[in-house]
Amino acid sequence: MHSSHGPDPATAPSAAPAAYIEDYALIGDHQTAALVGRDGSIDWLCLPRFDSAACFARLLGDEENGHWRIAPKGAGTCARRAYRTDSLVLETEWETEDGSVRVTDLMPQRDRAPDVVRIVEGLSGRVTVRSTLRLRFDHGRVVPWMRRVDGHRVAVAGPDSAWLRSEPAVRTWGEDFGTHSEFTVAEGERVAFVMTWHPSHEPRPARLDPYEALEHSVADWRAWAARCRYRGPHRDAVVRSLITLKALTYAPTGGIVAAPTTSLPEEIGGVRNWDYRFCWLRDSTLTLGALLACGYQEEAEAWRDWLLRAVAGDPADLQIMYGLAGERRIPESELEWLPGFRGSAPVRTGNDAVRQLQLDVYGEVIDSLTLAHRSGLRPKPHIWRLHQALMEFLESAWRRPDEGLWEVRGPRRHFVHSKVMTWVAADRTVTTMEEHPELRGDVDRWRALRDEVHREVCERGYDPRRNTFTQSYGSRELDAALLLIPRLGFLPPDDPRVVGTVDAVRAELTRDGLVRRYDSDAKAVDGLPGDEGSFLVCSFWLADALYMTGRTTEAHELFEHLVGLANDVGLLAEEYDPVAGHQLGNFPQAFSHIGLVGTALALFDGEGRDGVPDTQEAG
Repeated sequence: MHSSHGPDPATAPSAAPAAYIEDYALIGDHQTAALVGRDGSIDWLCLPRFDSAACFARLLGDEENGHWRIAPKGAGTCARRAYRTDSLVLETEWETEDGSVRVTDLMPQRDRAPDVVRIVEGLSGRVTVRSTLRLRFDHGRVVPWMRRVDGHRVAVAGPDSAWLRSEPAVRTWGEDFGTHSEFTVAEGERVAFVMTWHPSHEPRPARLDPYEALEHSVADWRAWAARCRYRGPHRDAVVRSLITLKALTYAPTGGIVAAPTTSLPEEIGGVRNWDYRFCWLRDSTLTLGALLACGYQEEAEAWRDWLLRAVAGDPADLQIMYGLAGERRIPESELEWLPGFRGSAPVRTGNDAVRQLQLDVYGEVIDSLTLAHRSGLRPKPHIWRLHQALMEFLESAWRRPDEGLWEVRGPRRHFVHSKVMTWVAADRTVTTMEEHPELRGDVDRWRALRDEVHREVCERGYDPRRNTFTQSYGSRELDAALLLIPRLGFLPPDDPRVVGTVDAVRAELTRDGLVRRYDSDAKAVDGLPGDEGSFLVCSFWLADALYMTGRTTEAHELFEHLVGLANDVGLLAEEYDPVAGHQLGNFPQAFSHIGLVGTALALFDGEGRDGVPDTQEAG
């Protein structure tokens, strides 16, 4: 229990979290990540891994579910904030009547124990600053026992322990199940706080020098960002997206999580709230392509190696997603004590979509293996055997209906995208064998399969009256994934069926220029009530498709619009609500940032480095 001596707290932070998803910024240490609000409160942090239970869960509840706020006494939101150039070190500044202060937040790359470092610096005048720490382990449910040990505050509850100290030591007291500190900083003065987590049964962690950690973190991030080969327009946005992807990488294994959060809603007040703290195979090819094109060979190889370990085993057991180390069991449950972001319940952990049949992932994996091979990643002796085994399974399974790439929880269908990805798997297999005749296998067999799939998709997945491919065989619905047909090489960009599909998606699935995944009557497709926002990665796909079909001006305009939807520190969620003007879904979203990088590369990297197209506008 916290003791209750000392003065009354100053004006408390609001009980609710930030009003909008885009109000948050990200810090992380390549094994987990935290979200920091404009009010200076860390409202989300899972320790020790991305997929661990949160010790700060105010994001999905209120301040009693855990948070850590540092801000001037009585202040509201900050005056400004920004990352230090080419880093994941966040600086937040406040202006008050008494002066101004800056709080610098970071999570240094860890040796063993994860640390959160928060450095308060006086910029002008003399400002009184308040720190309020409420640790709540097990997703905001467990209040730890607090005690003083050698100048530290130590919190313990079950398997979790956290140590808090400041340099220099400042007045600190316990009250209302929180740990409060209050101090004054003048211009040039600094106070650093360090919170370190470790398993409660282990010895006290080593002390971290916060100022050395800051210096090393900035240097490490800038050295990493300097490796980026992209030199086209919006380089800052591309580098910020790559830094975000790096921050979402679980360093011990190379796996990249879709997002560091769970249950941020696709509709405020709705039930489309999912746990994204896992690694999706679907992201693999686009992630590999972005990393390799921008010069990040090591990260691409680590992701490829994670992929190989995760999918090892019976091809029939291939999953759409895995845990950070390739774990296969990700059981879904609801945390009934958390009301959800702005009342959007339920809050879920785990993801039952792991059990779905999504045949497109076989094509994604084979496409990734082919890309890795062509890009010169170090070969692995068993890759071709795995490639063949996946193809043999797909040969027998591709005619089955599935849940598709959008993981619908309604009836299975013959999704056109899943069939197209079957074609991709066969096509990449054929081209690999043609390029490397020493590889063993029956190339005529896979060539016949490729031709059969192509013929069937063009017959059953295309609506000649409307001149568009459809979401599934025999349906009238459209699907944003159809925009990938020219990018995947299924048909050339100038094929009238491709142009017609792009036009149909623009006509029927866009709202204010942004693309929805499928028809607004979503329940008929995915079996879920409610609505959702526009999917940002689908909007990047539209920009790609417009560019490939010769409409370069429109592609550039859409890309400019999409870059402008990032928040003030350059981060994108999964979706965007063009009517309300706010981001939706888990945040920040790897797929959205991969889309940004991929479209920048498509629009500018092959054009002159100044971004001026080498060819004239078509049509």
